[in-house]
Amino acid sequence: MKSLLLGILFIIIVGIGGLAYRNAVEHPLQPIACPMDAQVCPDGTAVSRTGNSCTFPACPPPNVSLTDVGISFAIPAGFAAAELPDDSSVAAYDIPHASSTETSSIIIRRFTISASSTALATIQQTAIGGASGLPAPTTAFTSTTLGTHRFTVVSLERFEGVVDTAYYLAHGNDVLRFDAIDRGTDWTNPNLDVAKLTAHAALVKLLTTLQGQ
Repeated sequence: MKSLLLGILFIIIVGIGGLAYRNAVEHPLQPIACPMDAQVCPDGTAVSRTGNSCTFPACPPPNVSLTDVGISFAIPAGFAAAELPDDSSVAAYDIPHASSTETSSIIIRRFTISASSTALATIQQTAIGGASGLPAPTTAFTSTTLGTHRFTVVSLERFEGVVDTAYYLAHGNDVLRFDAIDRGTDWTNPNLDVAKLTAHAALVKLLTTLQGQ
């Protein structure tokens, strides 16, 4: 009796295996249908889910994602990645001047807010004039909203042809500083429109594409 039951069980297992094999041959796996939603990249383009895991691919250039910092943005036209100038820098981009050897730069820095400090105090401590080495006066501070973020704007330097304006953003436990550094400018001109300088205008455009909380 026991042998008979084992024999029947064996026949059933073989039958199920055969059916499964036949089904696999005649009906191969169908392509995975991913959700039809899309991820909007900083420059306004979109990418769709792909692959077996239905994940979003990285946004193509000029989009950049700084995963360690938790932000992404679109690099303005003409700017290329450059060497980081200091330890607090997380990204840097330069654009050469057409009429000289000077370059204009965008530099992104990250400063950690200490447990006993605040975002505002961190901004005040790091808003140091490059030429003077002194903290920027309170009159140099303003604020503006670009895209979905509000920034503290500090005029850091206007000396020897260099105009440096920093846009600060409180970002979790950090403060991010975005510098627009224009070189070879008519810095003594009282009518100089800083907003139209190459790096400044490009940084404002970059910040309107900024993603990340």
